[in-house]
Amino acid sequence: MSDKGLLDGKRVLVVDDEPDILEVVEQLLPMCHVTKAASFSEAKKFLESEDFDLAVLDIMGVDGYRLLEVARKKNIPTAMLTAHALSPGNVVKSIQEGADSYIPKDKISNIQAFLIDILQAKQEGKNPWARWYERLPSSYFERRWGAAWQDADKEFWGTFRESIKTRPSPSKKEDP
Repeated sequence: MSDKGLLDGKRVLVVDDEPDILEVVEQLLPMCHVTKAASFSEAKKFLESEDFDLAVLDIMGVDGYRLLEVARKKNIPTAMLTAHALSPGNVVKSIQEGADSYIPKDKISNIQAFLIDILQAKQEGKNPWARWYERLPSSYFERRWGAAWQDADKEFWGTFRESIKTRPSPSKKEDP
């Protein structure tokens, strides 16, 4: 199966408050069954009543982190999609809250590759953030935030770099 074949027939929930983004993602994923939601309440209903193979959640405007919590409870691999919330803090929060990827909207044309990375990592029992870190190296973020962008949370990033070398995901731990 080709890499792109991993997405064939996958049910993907895409949530964004910008209709043009919903349309673009649907066009970029013609091999998938895309369900679009433009609000938190609409997306939450879909997540609670339907099964999805993947979710792509905007952070701002639709309360993406609350939706991430719902998706994680259903074990739905999730990518956070953002433009306005593109910040070192939101990268860290996405990782800590259990997302499987973080896609800046200026990289939306590569959404297939990001989603394939998640599915491949899950199939192989690997950490999906390892491929993300290769796809969006530090230099991508350095151009936006400067060379010291990870300095505010050195301990987190050190642990993160170690974790992507091993199997476990740095995702949020489930409460006992």
